[in-house]
Amino acid sequence: MRVAVVGAGVSGLTATKCCLDEGLEPTCFEQSQDIGGLWRYTEHIEAGRPSLYPSVISNTSKEMSAFSDFPYPEDFPVFLPNAQFLNYLQHYAERFSLRKHIKFGTTVVSIRKHLDFATTGQWDVVTEVEGKQTFHVFDAVMVCSGNFSEPYLPLHCFPGIERFQGQYFHSRQYKHPDMFQGKRVLVVGMGNSGVDIAVEASRVAAKVTVSTRRGAWVFGRVFDHGYPWDMVFNTRLMSLIRNSLPRPLSWWLINYRVNQWFNHKNYGLEPEQSCLVREPVLNDDLPSYILTGRITIKPGVKEFKDNSVVFHNCPEEEPIDIVVFCTGYNVSFPFLEEAIIKVENKHASLYKYVFPTHLQRPTLAILGLIKTLGAMMPVTEVQARWVTRVFKGLCRLPPQCLMEKEVNEKKKNQVRRFGLSFDEVLKTEWLVYMDELASFIGAKPSVLGLLCRDPQLALTIFFGPCTPYQYRLEGPGRWEGARQAILTQWDRTLRPTRTRVPASSSSLCPSLLTVVGVLLLLAALVFGFQ
Repeated sequence: MRVAVVGAGVSGLTATKCCLDEGLEPTCFEQSQDIGGLWRYTEHIEAGRPSLYPSVISNTSKEMSAFSDFPYPEDFPVFLPNAQFLNYLQHYAERFSLRKHIKFGTTVVSIRKHLDFATTGQWDVVTEVEGKQTFHVFDAVMVCSGNFSEPYLPLHCFPGIERFQGQYFHSRQYKHPDMFQGKRVLVVGMGNSGVDIAVEASRVAAKVTVSTRRGAWVFGRVFDHGYPWDMVFNTRLMSLIRNSLPRPLSWWLINYRVNQWFNHKNYGLEPEQSCLVREPVLNDDLPSYILTGRITIKPGVKEFKDNSVVFHNCPEEEPIDIVVFCTGYNVSFPFLEEAIIKVENKHASLYKYVFPTHLQRPTLAILGLIKTLGAMMPVTEVQARWVTRVFKGLCRLPPQCLMEKEVNEKKKNQVRRFGLSFDEVLKTEWLVYMDELASFIGAKPSVLGLLCRDPQLALTIFFGPCTPYQYRLEGPGRWEGARQAILTQWDRTLRPTRTRVPASSSSLCPSLLTVVGVLLLLAALVFGFQ
């Protein structure tokens, strides 16, 4: 079975490997000259490719971001600079001999249904190399092109921008902070990129202002007791608590938790609707930069003037030299017909965020088009493992009517929980989502079953971080090294930080700290509501 894989970034690499694992024949088309996608830094901006700035560091820790059968080296830092993240991807490609299946410098021009698609599920794929087009027929397609290539710049939402005499651009064009030297800078938007750029700019700029209409919760990479945030936050125990509590109590708990580091209201950051669970910003510097006056937080932009800006509920004008719009990206599949995947309001209707619901044959899948409060690499990997088994007929999708019903219900529920924006509609519970897909292929770990056979492993899985190795303990693709990788996950985490260990030092196990903390919190809740 021949499978076309579009893109050789994180999703494309794991898609190619999963095809090989299932005995399929993948051909990966990558329009640039190397692997890495978003994580391959280039000084110049390439059309159709994601672009990042050289200081980008991963927001998720290495143990939570690993592919499930390929742990990071022990000496890699806990949160990875983009160059080392790319290095890991290169080692992954070499370890599983993926490069020979990738055609570099090849652009996918179009993907159309074959004439007998209803019976064969095949696709006509046209690619282009140096102006020469080639026609292929594939049995299935995995779209792994991501959604960070087409910037969303809604200038019509900013009255007066046409007369603004300063410089403005989308964050995709940002590379170095030198351009802000001595300037008065406005950053519009408060996602991770916006805050990163504001922090960098504030070190050289005369003044930096961040405009946010909704506000945001802010986490630090350094979390409880100095451990990585996601290794504390994304455990099976914590996920069970978050999803079992009544919604108002869950909201209160989240608000209480995020305000333990600092009171967001005092810093002008508290979201307008604090009861909505929105994607947090990961940045360790922002609170201290606000305290020291390097960064000022303002509400949404009301209008631009020649050399200044006016904010809502702020009568005075603020002089501005440069505006950076950190307004996100459009979802775009220029090589696909609208009839194949229709994008409305920057949202594509997909079953489990992967399969178009209306195709007669489930032979096209979209990978990585989802936002979760956790690492993307294990998510795209479990998607690819499921997709390849659907392609082979080993897993079956529900009837079209049931898939469409679930997609519509999920959209309604997500709107109620997260709000109306694209990011929140896509966002889902990280661990619950991976467990669901893993259950389709028989790879979801059974904590109760393990409790009888291997209690040490069972307790580590339940109370400790949900590292991706859990999904290689059983089922297809089972990896013999999974158990050892789980039991040594904290060794690899602490190895690069314990470069000096006092002779008398001792520390509690992070899992035990989590358990004690949760029990104390539950006790406080129980007695507090009596």
